[in-house]
Amino acid sequence: MTVTVQPKALQNHKARDFRMLIDGAWVASDSGASLERVAPGHGVTVSRYQAGTAKDAERAIAAARRAFDEGHWPRMTAAERSNILLKAADLIAARADELAFLDAIESGKPISQAKGELGGAVDIWRYAAALARDLHGESYNTLGDGTLGVVLREAIGVVSIITPWNFPFLIVSQKLPFALAAGCTAVVKPSELTSGSTLVLGEILIEAGVPAGVVNIVTGTGPAVGAPMTTHPDVDMVSFTGSTGVGRLTMANAAQTLKKVSLELGGKNPQIVFPDADLDAFVDAAVFGAYFNAGECCNAGSRLILHRDVADEVTARIAELSQKVRVGDPLDPSTQVGAIITPQHLEKIAGYVAGAQDAGAGIALGGSPLDLGLGQFMAPTILSGVKPDMAVAREEVFGPVLSVLTFESTEEAIRIANAIDYGLSAGVWSRDFDTCLTIGRRVRAGTVWMNTFMDGAAELPFGGYRQSGLGRELGRHAVEDYTETKTLNMHIGARTNWWMPR
Repeated sequence: MTVTVQPKALQNHKARDFRMLIDGAWVASDSGASLERVAPGHGVTVSRYQAGTAKDAERAIAAARRAFDEGHWPRMTAAERSNILLKAADLIAARADELAFLDAIESGKPISQAKGELGGAVDIWRYAAALARDLHGESYNTLGDGTLGVVLREAIGVVSIITPWNFPFLIVSQKLPFALAAGCTAVVKPSELTSGSTLVLGEILIEAGVPAGVVNIVTGTGPAVGAPMTTHPDVDMVSFTGSTGVGRLTMANAAQTLKKVSLELGGKNPQIVFPDADLDAFVDAAVFGAYFNAGECCNAGSRLILHRDVADEVTARIAELSQKVRVGDPLDPSTQVGAIITPQHLEKIAGYVAGAQDAGAGIALGGSPLDLGLGQFMAPTILSGVKPDMAVAREEVFGPVLSVLTFESTEEAIRIANAIDYGLSAGVWSRDFDTCLTIGRRVRAGTVWMNTFMDGAAELPFGGYRQSGLGRELGRHAVEDYTETKTLNMHIGARTNWWMPR
Protein backbone atom coordinates (compact mmCIF):
# COMPACT_ATOMS: atom_id res chain seq x y z
CA MET A 1 0.00 0.00 0.00
CA THR A 2 1.29 3.47 -0.86
CA VAL A 3 2.37 5.52 2.16
CA THR A 4 0.17 8.61 2.46
CA VAL A 5 0.75 11.84 4.36
CA GLN A 6 -2.56 13.46 5.28
CA PRO A 7 -2.71 17.12 4.18
CA LYS A 8 -3.07 19.66 6.94
CA ALA A 9 -4.89 22.96 6.64
CA LEU A 10 -2.64 25.92 5.89
CA GLN A 11 -2.26 27.46 9.32
CA ASN A 12 -2.91 31.22 9.49
CA HIS A 13 -2.28 31.60 5.76
CA LYS A 14 -3.77 34.68 4.18
CA ALA A 15 -4.14 34.66 0.42
CA ARG A 16 -1.55 36.93 -1.15
CA ASP A 17 -2.58 39.58 -3.66
CA PHE A 18 -0.18 40.30 -6.53
CA ARG A 19 0.06 43.00 -9.15
CA MET A 20 1.84 42.99 -12.49
CA LEU A 21 5.23 44.55 -13.19
CA ILE A 22 5.21 46.92 -16.17
CA ASP A 23 7.90 49.52 -16.81
CA GLY A 24 9.22 49.30 -13.27
CA ALA A 25 5.84 49.80 -11.57
CA TRP A 26 3.44 47.38 -9.89
CA VAL A 27 0.14 47.90 -11.65
CA ALA A 28 -3.39 46.52 -11.86
CA SER A 29 -4.75 44.96 -15.02
CA ASP A 30 -6.73 46.87 -17.57
CA SER A 31 -9.49 44.29 -16.97
CA GLY A 32 -10.03 45.16 -13.30
CA ALA A 33 -10.43 41.42 -12.67
CA SER A 34 -8.33 38.91 -10.81
CA LEU A 35 -7.55 35.18 -10.91
CA GLU A 36 -7.66 33.08 -7.74
CA ARG A 37 -5.28 30.17 -7.20
CA VAL A 38 -6.57 27.31 -5.07
CA ALA A 39 -3.77 25.21 -3.58
CA PRO A 40 -4.01 21.75 -5.20
CA GLY A 41 -2.84 20.05 -2.02
CA HIS A 42 -5.00 21.97 0.45
CA GLY A 43 -8.10 23.18 -1.36
CA VAL A 44 -7.93 26.80 -0.19
CA THR A 45 -7.23 30.05 -2.04
CA VAL A 46 -3.58 30.99 -1.60
CA SER A 47 -2.94 33.66 -4.26
CA ARG A 48 -4.74 36.23 -6.37
CA TYR A 49 -3.25 37.55 -9.60
CA GLN A 50 -4.26 40.24 -12.03
CA ALA A 51 -6.27 38.89 -14.96
CA GLY A 52 -4.17 40.44 -17.69
CA THR A 53 -5.45 41.43 -21.11
CA ALA A 54 -3.99 41.99 -24.56
CA LYS A 55 -3.78 45.69 -23.70
CA ASP A 56 -1.66 44.86 -20.63
CA ALA A 57 0.62 42.73 -22.78
CA GLU A 58 0.97 45.56 -25.29
CA ARG A 59 1.89 48.00 -22.49
CA ALA A 60 4.56 45.60 -21.29
CA ILE A 61 5.93 45.05 -24.80
CA ALA A 62 6.07 48.82 -25.36
CA ALA A 63 8.03 49.24 -22.12
CA ALA A 64 10.47 46.49 -23.10
CA ARG A 65 10.87 48.03 -26.57
CA ARG A 66 11.72 51.45 -25.13
CA ALA A 67 14.12 49.95 -22.64
CA PHE A 68 15.93 48.13 -25.44
CA ASP A 69 15.93 50.88 -28.05
CA GLU A 70 16.61 53.84 -25.75
CA GLY A 71 17.69 52.45 -22.38
CA HIS A 72 21.02 51.72 -20.77
CA TRP A 73 20.73 47.93 -20.32
CA PRO A 74 21.84 46.76 -23.82
CA ARG A 75 24.65 49.35 -23.76
CA MET A 76 26.09 48.38 -20.38
CA THR A 77 29.37 46.56 -20.25
CA ALA A 78 29.09 42.82 -19.83
CA ALA A 79 30.72 43.20 -16.42
CA GLU A 80 27.98 45.58 -15.28
CA ARG A 81 25.21 43.20 -16.35
CA SER A 82 27.08 40.27 -14.80
CA ASN A 83 27.34 42.02 -11.45
CA ILE A 84 23.59 42.71 -11.40
CA LEU A 85 22.82 39.07 -12.22
CA LEU A 86 25.14 37.94 -9.42
CA LYS A 87 23.36 40.26 -6.99
CA ALA A 88 20.02 38.83 -8.16
CA ALA A 89 21.33 35.32 -7.49
CA ASP A 90 22.28 36.31 -3.95
CA LEU A 91 18.85 37.83 -3.36
CA ILE A 92 17.14 34.71 -4.72
CA ALA A 93 19.17 32.62 -2.28
CA ALA A 94 18.19 34.93 0.58
CA ARG A 95 14.48 34.54 -0.24
CA ALA A 96 14.64 30.85 -1.22
CA ASP A 97 12.33 29.65 1.56
CA GLU A 98 9.66 32.18 0.57
CA LEU A 99 9.94 31.28 -3.12
CA ALA A 100 9.88 27.53 -2.43
CA PHE A 101 6.79 27.92 -0.24
CA LEU A 102 4.96 29.75 -3.03
CA ASP A 103 5.86 27.09 -5.58
CA ALA A 104 4.82 24.30 -3.21
CA ILE A 105 1.39 25.67 -2.35
CA GLU A 106 0.58 26.86 -5.87
CA SER A 107 1.82 23.84 -7.83
CA GLY A 108 1.36 21.07 -5.24
CA LYS A 109 5.00 19.97 -5.43
CA PRO A 110 6.67 18.77 -2.20
CA ILE A 111 8.36 21.56 -0.24
CA SER A 112 11.63 19.62 -0.09
CA GLN A 113 11.66 19.38 -3.89
CA ALA A 114 10.80 23.06 -4.27
CA LYS A 115 13.76 24.01 -2.07
CA GLY A 116 16.03 21.83 -4.17
CA GLU A 117 14.84 23.56 -7.32
CA LEU A 118 15.60 26.95 -5.79
CA GLY A 119 19.16 25.85 -5.15
CA GLY A 120 19.46 24.82 -8.78
CA ALA A 121 17.98 28.13 -9.92
CA VAL A 122 20.52 30.14 -7.94
CA ASP A 123 23.31 28.19 -9.61
CA ILE A 124 21.83 28.91 -13.05
CA TRP A 125 21.67 32.67 -12.39
CA ARG A 126 25.32 32.63 -11.36
CA TYR A 127 26.26 30.61 -14.43
CA ALA A 128 24.43 33.09 -16.69
CA ALA A 129 26.30 35.93 -15.00
CA ALA A 130 29.58 34.23 -15.89
CA LEU A 131 28.51 33.70 -19.50
CA ALA A 132 27.63 37.39 -19.83
CA ARG A 133 31.33 38.21 -19.69
CA ASP A 134 32.27 35.42 -22.08
CA LEU A 135 30.01 36.55 -24.92
CA HIS A 136 32.11 37.74 -27.85
CA GLY A 137 32.29 38.00 -31.60
CA GLU A 138 34.94 36.97 -34.13
CA SER A 139 37.55 38.63 -36.33
CA TYR A 140 39.06 37.52 -39.63
CA ASN A 141 42.36 39.04 -40.78
CA THR A 142 42.86 36.31 -43.40
CA LEU A 143 40.76 37.87 -46.14
CA GLY A 144 43.58 39.71 -47.89
CA ASP A 145 45.61 42.83 -47.19
CA GLY A 146 42.74 45.15 -48.02
CA THR A 147 39.98 43.53 -45.97
CA LEU A 148 39.21 42.97 -42.31
CA GLY A 149 36.12 41.02 -41.27
CA VAL A 150 34.49 41.34 -37.86
CA VAL A 151 31.46 39.36 -36.68
CA LEU A 152 29.54 41.01 -33.86
CA ARG A 153 27.09 39.35 -31.46
CA GLU A 154 24.28 41.71 -30.56
CA ALA A 155 21.30 41.20 -28.28
CA ILE A 156 18.33 40.08 -30.35
CA GLY A 157 15.99 42.63 -28.74
CA VAL A 158 12.68 42.13 -26.93
CA VAL A 159 12.03 38.54 -25.82
CA SER A 160 8.66 37.11 -24.84
CA ILE A 161 9.17 34.42 -22.19
CA ILE A 162 6.23 32.09 -21.47
CA THR A 163 6.64 29.52 -18.71
CA PRO A 164 4.57 26.55 -17.44
CA TRP A 165 3.12 25.59 -14.06
CA ASN A 166 5.16 22.50 -13.25
CA PHE A 167 8.49 24.19 -12.43
CA PRO A 168 7.50 27.83 -11.94
CA PHE A 169 10.77 29.33 -10.71
CA LEU A 170 13.24 26.86 -12.20
CA ILE A 171 12.09 27.24 -15.79
CA VAL A 172 11.99 31.04 -15.78
CA SER A 173 15.55 30.75 -14.46
CA GLN A 174 16.52 28.64 -17.47
CA LYS A 175 15.51 31.50 -19.77
CA LEU A 176 15.48 34.99 -18.29
CA PRO A 177 19.03 35.32 -16.91
CA PHE A 178 20.54 34.28 -20.25
CA ALA A 179 18.38 36.79 -22.12
CA LEU A 180 19.44 39.49 -19.67
CA ALA A 181 23.09 38.46 -19.90
CA ALA A 182 22.94 39.02 -23.67
CA GLY A 183 21.50 42.53 -23.17
CA CYS A 184 17.90 41.74 -24.13
CA THR A 185 14.76 43.08 -22.50
CA ALA A 186 11.85 40.81 -21.70
CA VAL A 187 8.15 40.36 -21.13
CA VAL A 188 7.47 37.32 -18.94
CA LYS A 189 4.15 35.49 -18.68
CA PRO A 190 4.12 32.81 -15.98
CA SER A 191 1.35 30.23 -15.85
CA GLU A 192 -1.87 31.63 -14.45
CA LEU A 193 -1.80 28.72 -11.98
CA THR A 194 1.63 29.42 -10.49
CA SER A 195 2.58 33.07 -10.96
CA GLY A 196 3.61 33.90 -7.39
CA SER A 197 7.32 33.12 -7.39
CA THR A 198 7.88 34.82 -10.75
CA LEU A 199 6.28 38.01 -9.42
CA VAL A 200 8.54 37.87 -6.35
CA LEU A 201 11.44 37.52 -8.80
CA GLY A 202 10.33 40.86 -10.20
CA GLU A 203 10.84 42.41 -6.76
CA ILE A 204 14.28 40.82 -6.56
CA LEU A 205 15.37 42.13 -9.95
CA ILE A 206 14.34 45.68 -9.08
CA GLU A 207 16.33 45.44 -5.85
CA ALA A 208 19.32 44.02 -7.76
CA GLY A 209 19.38 47.06 -10.02
CA VAL A 210 17.68 45.93 -13.23
CA PRO A 211 16.38 49.17 -14.84
CA ALA A 212 12.68 49.86 -15.31
CA GLY A 213 11.20 48.25 -18.41
CA VAL A 214 13.96 45.66 -18.83
CA VAL A 215 11.87 42.93 -17.18
CA ASN A 216 8.08 43.12 -17.31
CA ILE A 217 5.79 40.44 -15.83
CA VAL A 218 2.20 40.11 -17.04
CA THR A 219 -0.17 37.57 -15.52
CA GLY A 220 -3.19 36.02 -17.17
CA THR A 221 -4.28 33.25 -19.50
CA GLY A 222 -2.63 32.17 -22.72
CA PRO A 223 -5.36 33.46 -25.07
CA ALA A 224 -5.54 36.84 -23.30
CA VAL A 225 -1.84 37.54 -22.68
CA GLY A 226 0.30 34.84 -24.27
CA ALA A 227 -1.16 35.17 -27.77
CA PRO A 228 -0.30 38.88 -28.26
CA MET A 229 3.17 38.19 -26.83
CA THR A 230 3.77 35.76 -29.71
CA THR A 231 2.32 37.89 -32.53
CA HIS A 232 3.27 41.48 -31.68
CA PRO A 233 5.67 42.98 -34.26
CA ASP A 234 7.79 44.66 -31.55
CA VAL A 235 8.75 41.27 -30.09
CA ASP A 236 11.92 39.84 -31.64
CA MET A 237 11.98 36.36 -30.08
CA VAL A 238 9.69 33.98 -28.21
CA SER A 239 10.96 31.45 -25.66
CA PHE A 240 8.20 29.04 -24.65
CA THR A 241 8.04 25.97 -22.42
CA GLY A 242 4.83 23.95 -22.27
CA SER A 243 2.80 21.38 -24.13
CA THR A 244 3.55 20.39 -27.69
CA GLY A 245 0.07 21.47 -28.78
CA VAL A 246 0.52 25.01 -27.48
CA GLY A 247 4.07 24.98 -28.84
CA ARG A 248 2.70 24.42 -32.35
CA LEU A 249 0.32 27.34 -31.88
CA THR A 250 3.15 29.53 -30.57
CA MET A 251 5.27 28.71 -33.60
CA ALA A 252 2.40 29.46 -35.98
CA ASN A 253 1.75 32.79 -34.26
CA ALA A 254 5.41 33.77 -34.33
CA ALA A 255 5.61 32.90 -38.03
CA GLN A 256 3.35 35.86 -38.82
CA THR A 257 6.30 38.19 -38.16
CA LEU A 258 9.11 35.62 -38.58
CA LYS A 259 10.30 35.81 -34.99
CA LYS A 260 13.00 33.57 -33.66
CA VAL A 261 11.39 30.81 -31.58
CA SER A 262 12.79 28.57 -28.85
CA LEU A 263 10.47 25.76 -27.75
CA GLU A 264 10.91 23.26 -24.91
CA LEU A 265 7.94 20.92 -25.18
CA GLY A 266 6.72 17.49 -24.18
CA GLY A 267 8.41 14.15 -23.79
CA LYS A 268 7.68 10.44 -23.55
CA ASN A 269 11.04 9.38 -22.28
CA PRO A 270 12.26 5.76 -22.38
CA GLN A 271 14.60 3.98 -20.01
CA ILE A 272 16.10 0.94 -21.75
CA VAL A 273 17.32 -1.78 -19.39
CA PHE A 274 19.60 -4.67 -20.35
CA PRO A 275 20.07 -7.83 -18.26
CA ASP A 276 23.62 -6.90 -17.20
CA ALA A 277 22.54 -3.58 -15.66
CA ASP A 278 22.99 -2.68 -12.00
CA LEU A 279 19.36 -3.41 -11.21
CA ASP A 280 19.53 -2.02 -7.67
CA ALA A 281 20.57 1.37 -9.03
CA PHE A 282 18.04 1.20 -11.86
CA VAL A 283 15.05 0.36 -9.67
CA ASP A 284 15.74 3.42 -7.51
CA ALA A 285 16.16 5.62 -10.60
CA ALA A 286 12.98 4.22 -12.18
CA VAL A 287 10.90 5.13 -9.14
CA PHE A 288 12.45 8.59 -8.99
CA GLY A 289 12.08 9.17 -12.73
CA ALA A 290 8.42 8.17 -12.73
CA TYR A 291 7.18 9.99 -9.63
CA PHE A 292 9.39 13.08 -9.32
CA ASN A 293 7.11 16.12 -9.36
CA ALA A 294 4.16 13.67 -9.39
CA GLY A 295 5.18 12.76 -12.94
CA GLU A 296 4.21 16.27 -14.07
CA CYS A 297 7.55 16.62 -15.76
CA CYS A 298 8.51 16.69 -19.44
CA ASN A 299 11.59 14.66 -18.54
CA ALA A 300 9.73 11.95 -16.61
CA GLY A 301 10.98 8.43 -17.28
CA SER A 302 7.47 7.29 -18.08
CA ARG A 303 8.38 4.44 -20.47
CA LEU A 304 10.37 1.48 -19.20
CA ILE A 305 11.67 -0.69 -22.01
CA LEU A 306 12.87 -3.81 -20.19
CA HIS A 307 14.67 -6.83 -21.60
CA ARG A 308 12.36 -9.84 -21.40
CA ASP A 309 14.88 -11.77 -19.29
CA VAL A 310 14.55 -9.31 -16.40
CA ALA A 311 11.17 -7.67 -17.04
CA ASP A 312 9.13 -9.59 -14.47
CA GLU A 313 11.76 -9.28 -11.75
CA VAL A 314 12.35 -5.58 -12.36
CA THR A 315 8.64 -4.75 -12.51
CA ALA A 316 8.03 -6.53 -9.20
CA ARG A 317 10.94 -4.71 -7.55
CA ILE A 318 9.77 -1.32 -8.82
CA ALA A 319 6.26 -2.02 -7.52
CA GLU A 320 7.66 -3.00 -4.13
CA LEU A 321 9.74 0.17 -3.83
CA SER A 322 6.90 2.33 -5.18
CA GLN A 323 4.72 1.27 -2.26
CA LYS A 324 7.14 3.04 0.06
CA VAL A 325 6.83 6.37 -1.75
CA ARG A 326 5.19 8.96 0.50
CA VAL A 327 2.28 10.76 -1.18
CA GLY A 328 0.43 13.67 0.36
CA ASP A 329 0.77 17.09 1.98
CA PRO A 330 3.14 19.22 -0.12
CA LEU A 331 4.24 21.13 2.98
CA ASP A 332 5.30 18.01 4.89
CA PRO A 333 9.10 17.63 4.50
CA SER A 334 8.71 13.84 4.29
CA THR A 335 6.40 13.97 1.25
CA GLN A 336 7.89 12.69 -2.00
CA VAL A 337 4.86 12.98 -4.30
CA GLY A 338 2.57 15.95 -3.87
CA ALA A 339 -0.74 17.01 -5.36
CA ILE A 340 -1.92 17.04 -8.99
CA ILE A 341 -2.15 20.54 -10.41
CA THR A 342 -5.95 20.67 -11.04
CA PRO A 343 -8.97 18.36 -10.71
CA GLN A 344 -9.28 18.39 -14.50
CA HIS A 345 -5.72 17.16 -14.92
CA LEU A 346 -6.27 14.40 -12.36
CA GLU A 347 -9.27 13.28 -14.41
CA LYS A 348 -7.12 13.23 -17.55
CA ILE A 349 -4.47 11.05 -15.87
CA ALA A 350 -7.09 8.62 -14.61
CA GLY A 351 -8.54 8.52 -18.13
CA TYR A 352 -5.22 7.40 -19.59
CA VAL A 353 -5.01 4.60 -17.02
CA ALA A 354 -8.55 3.44 -17.81
CA GLY A 355 -7.83 3.58 -21.52
CA ALA A 356 -4.71 1.45 -21.08
CA GLN A 357 -6.73 -1.16 -19.21
CA ASP A 358 -9.33 -1.20 -21.97
CA ALA A 359 -6.51 -1.73 -24.47
CA GLY A 360 -5.23 -4.77 -22.58
CA ALA A 361 -2.63 -3.42 -20.15
CA GLY A 362 -2.53 -4.66 -16.58
CA ILE A 363 -2.14 -2.69 -13.37
CA ALA A 364 0.83 -3.77 -11.28
CA LEU A 365 0.31 -0.96 -8.76
CA GLY A 366 -2.09 1.89 -8.04
CA GLY A 367 -4.32 2.95 -10.89
CA SER A 368 -6.69 5.40 -9.23
CA PRO A 369 -6.86 8.79 -7.49
CA LEU A 370 -6.31 9.01 -3.74
CA ASP A 371 -8.86 10.67 -1.45
CA LEU A 372 -6.83 12.30 1.32
CA GLY A 373 -9.53 14.70 2.43
CA LEU A 374 -7.97 17.82 0.91
CA GLY A 375 -6.78 18.59 -2.61
CA GLN A 376 -6.30 16.09 -5.44
CA PHE A 377 -3.77 13.24 -5.49
CA MET A 378 -2.94 10.29 -7.74
CA ALA A 379 -1.60 6.97 -6.53
CA PRO A 380 1.77 5.97 -8.02
CA THR A 381 0.78 3.68 -10.87
CA ILE A 382 2.55 0.96 -12.84
CA LEU A 383 1.01 -0.43 -16.03
CA SER A 384 2.32 -3.79 -17.21
CA GLY A 385 1.94 -5.49 -20.56
CA VAL A 386 1.91 -2.17 -22.41
CA LYS A 387 2.27 -2.38 -26.19
CA PRO A 388 4.09 0.27 -28.26
CA ASP A 389 0.93 1.27 -30.13
CA MET A 390 -1.12 2.04 -27.00
CA ALA A 391 -1.89 5.70 -26.29
CA VAL A 392 -0.31 5.44 -22.85
CA ALA A 393 2.97 4.39 -24.51
CA ARG A 394 2.95 7.18 -27.09
CA GLU A 395 1.31 10.22 -25.47
CA GLU A 396 2.39 12.37 -22.54
CA VAL A 397 0.28 11.45 -19.51
CA PHE A 398 1.98 14.01 -17.25
CA GLY A 399 1.24 12.12 -14.06
CA PRO A 400 2.76 9.43 -11.80
CA VAL A 401 2.09 6.65 -14.29
CA LEU A 402 4.78 4.22 -15.45
CA SER A 403 4.32 2.10 -18.59
CA VAL A 404 6.30 -1.15 -18.86
CA LEU A 405 7.23 -2.47 -22.31
CA THR A 406 9.61 -5.30 -23.21
CA PHE A 407 12.23 -6.09 -25.87
CA GLU A 408 14.52 -8.92 -26.91
CA SER A 409 17.22 -7.33 -29.08
CA THR A 410 19.06 -4.02 -29.12
CA GLU A 411 17.53 -3.20 -32.49
CA GLU A 412 14.04 -3.77 -31.12
CA ALA A 413 14.73 -1.55 -28.11
CA ILE A 414 15.94 1.28 -30.34
CA ARG A 415 12.94 0.86 -32.63
CA ILE A 416 10.50 1.08 -29.70
CA ALA A 417 12.31 4.07 -28.22
CA ASN A 418 12.21 6.01 -31.48
CA ALA A 419 8.67 5.03 -32.55
CA ILE A 420 7.00 8.11 -31.09
CA ASP A 421 6.73 11.79 -31.95
CA TYR A 422 8.85 12.98 -29.03
CA GLY A 423 12.60 13.05 -28.46
CA LEU A 424 13.39 14.94 -25.27
CA SER A 425 15.44 12.48 -23.21
CA ALA A 426 16.19 8.81 -22.71
CA GLY A 427 18.13 6.49 -20.43
CA VAL A 428 20.11 3.31 -20.97
CA TRP A 429 21.21 0.85 -18.29
CA SER A 430 24.01 -1.64 -18.97
CA ARG A 431 27.49 -2.38 -17.63
CA ASP A 432 28.67 -2.75 -21.24
CA PHE A 433 29.99 0.55 -22.57
CA ASP A 434 29.48 -0.47 -26.21
CA THR A 435 25.79 -1.10 -25.50
CA CYS A 436 25.38 2.27 -23.79
CA LEU A 437 27.16 4.11 -26.57
CA THR A 438 25.13 2.38 -29.27
CA ILE A 439 21.89 3.40 -27.59
CA GLY A 440 23.22 6.88 -26.92
CA ARG A 441 24.08 7.46 -30.55
CA ARG A 442 20.99 5.91 -32.12
CA VAL A 443 18.12 6.98 -29.86
CA ARG A 444 16.84 10.31 -31.10
CA ALA A 445 16.71 12.44 -27.98
CA GLY A 446 18.30 15.67 -26.78
CA THR A 447 19.73 14.01 -23.66
CA VAL A 448 20.63 10.36 -23.14
CA TRP A 449 21.55 9.34 -19.61
CA MET A 450 23.78 6.30 -19.15
CA ASN A 451 23.36 4.37 -15.88
CA THR A 452 21.67 7.37 -14.31
CA PHE A 453 18.50 9.37 -14.92
CA MET A 454 17.41 13.00 -14.70
CA ASP A 455 20.80 14.32 -13.66
CA GLY A 456 21.63 17.79 -14.87
CA ALA A 457 23.90 20.80 -14.61
CA ALA A 458 23.81 24.37 -15.84
CA GLU A 459 26.74 23.57 -18.14
CA LEU A 460 24.81 20.91 -20.09
CA PRO A 461 22.42 21.89 -22.91
CA PHE A 462 18.79 20.85 -22.54
CA GLY A 463 16.17 20.44 -25.27
CA GLY A 464 14.62 17.92 -27.60
CA TYR A 465 14.34 16.40 -31.04
CA ARG A 466 11.19 16.37 -33.18
CA GLN A 467 8.01 17.43 -31.34
CA SER A 468 9.88 17.89 -28.09
CA GLY A 469 10.96 21.32 -29.26
CA LEU A 470 13.38 23.60 -31.05
CA GLY A 471 16.68 24.90 -29.75
CA ARG A 472 18.51 24.31 -26.48
CA GLU A 473 18.58 25.94 -23.08
CA LEU A 474 21.49 26.04 -20.61
CA GLY A 475 25.04 25.20 -21.63
CA ARG A 476 27.87 27.49 -22.70
CA HIS A 477 25.99 28.72 -25.78
CA ALA A 478 22.79 29.64 -23.91
CA VAL A 479 23.45 33.39 -24.02
CA GLU A 480 24.20 33.20 -27.76
CA ASP A 481 20.65 31.96 -28.35
CA TYR A 482 19.44 35.45 -27.44
CA THR A 483 21.70 37.22 -29.96
CA GLU A 484 21.95 38.03 -33.63
CA THR A 485 25.22 37.99 -35.57
CA LYS A 486 26.25 40.99 -37.65
CA THR A 487 29.09 41.01 -40.17
CA LEU A 488 31.27 44.11 -40.55
CA ASN A 489 33.23 43.81 -43.79
CA MET A 490 35.83 46.59 -43.74
CA HIS A 491 38.06 47.70 -46.58
CA ILE A 492 41.45 49.05 -45.61
CA GLY A 493 42.89 51.92 -47.66
CA ALA A 494 41.63 53.30 -51.01
CA ARG A 495 39.33 51.00 -52.95
CA THR A 496 40.40 50.49 -56.57
CA ASN A 497 39.35 48.44 -59.58
CA TRP A 498 35.62 49.15 -59.31
CA TRP A 499 33.46 47.33 -61.81
CA MET A 500 32.70 50.44 -63.84
CA PRO A 501 35.75 52.24 -65.24
CA ARG A 502 36.33 55.80 -64.17
